[in-house]
Amino acid sequence: MASVFDKPSVWRRIVPWFHGFDGPLAFAVFLLACAGMLTMYSSGFDHGTRFEDHGRNMLIAACIMFVVAQVPPQRLMALAVPLYIAGVALLVAVAIFGITKKGARRWINIGITIQPSEILKIAMPLMLAWWFQKREGQLRPLDFGVAAILLGMPVALIMKQPDLGTALLILAAGMSVIFYAGMSWKLVIPPVVLGGIGVALIVAFEPTLCADGVRWPVLHDYQQQRICTLLDPTRDPLGKGFHIIQGMIAIGSGGLTGVGFMKGTQTHLEFIPERTTDFIFAAFSEEFGLLGNLCLIVAFIFLILRGLAIALDAPTLFSRLLAGSVSMIFFTYAFVNMGMVSGILPVVGVPLPFISYGGTAMVTLGLAVGILMAIANSKRLVQS
Repeated sequence: MASVFDKPSVWRRIVPWFHGFDGPLAFAVFLLACAGMLTMYSSGFDHGTRFEDHGRNMLIAACIMFVVAQVPPQRLMALAVPLYIAGVALLVAVAIFGITKKGARRWINIGITIQPSEILKIAMPLMLAWWFQKREGQLRPLDFGVAAILLGMPVALIMKQPDLGTALLILAAGMSVIFYAGMSWKLVIPPVVLGGIGVALIVAFEPTLCADGVRWPVLHDYQQQRICTLLDPTRDPLGKGFHIIQGMIAIGSGGLTGVGFMKGTQTHLEFIPERTTDFIFAAFSEEFGLLGNLCLIVAFIFLILRGLAIALDAPTLFSRLLAGSVSMIFFTYAFVNMGMVSGILPVVGVPLPFISYGGTAMVTLGLAVGILMAIANSKRLVQS
């Protein structure tokens, strides 16, 4: 008989850490990660160490996910305000003395070069979830107004950099928290209707609005050009429209079952720009076809639905709002990336989750999955 003073084995001490893992969520992430590694091997075959770096980024993200999954949501809640304040302060610092690359001021050097807008992808839903948790049971219209201000400040600073893709992701994450907190449909419908009317007017008067010398208010020139290019990529087929045209050619050439792994001519002959980052979906579509795309979309839908199921079962308002918002981050990433590559949305710098190359985005995704794991674990602890 073993002594009561015997120390448990390392394995017996490690196993309880995995009890908090949500199996269906981990399975969905595993499938997407496998698809990402497979696609990166093909599309990054001549990009030096890009395939190895992508694997390293996934391992780092997995470690972050593992650590965050052990953190109770109450501790995450305690980080909301300081993380938000630090993120906004860094955005202000970027606006004053940030580093400019390719015409955009998005980075700052604090010993290492970082992009502070990435912090807000998680800090924003954390902050808004904290705000509504503190006012649970006594929400007033003014509280939604304050939430809109908390959301609007960082989004405006990021738009000024300019970084439309990141601003869109943070706006979507913040708006999902506000909507889940109980914002009335009466406040949602008017902006949607006005946006639809605006899109219809742009499409109807596209030749006039996109003529040389015409400048739109509010938008930067490059943002206006992206919208005009979306409406008519053939306007500049070898320049601004090249990305969209080549992406659609790659998707179409894949057909039903694809041309086969490592056999994509658009990919391997380097017709697809940014084929390992923003346009990796085009490379995947060419080699795996419509059936491969459907499998990929099903995996994303499963991931999002599992996240929303975790949100519905969460024990506190903070956890429900945070899990719902994180789930919508995955939706926004996937929808915007696939939409821009397919030619139904303007081209913005949004990666495809777990598929596209990018260390910062991969770390953010690992953190997001870890948060969902932590919330799912807190539900099991409450039940037990």
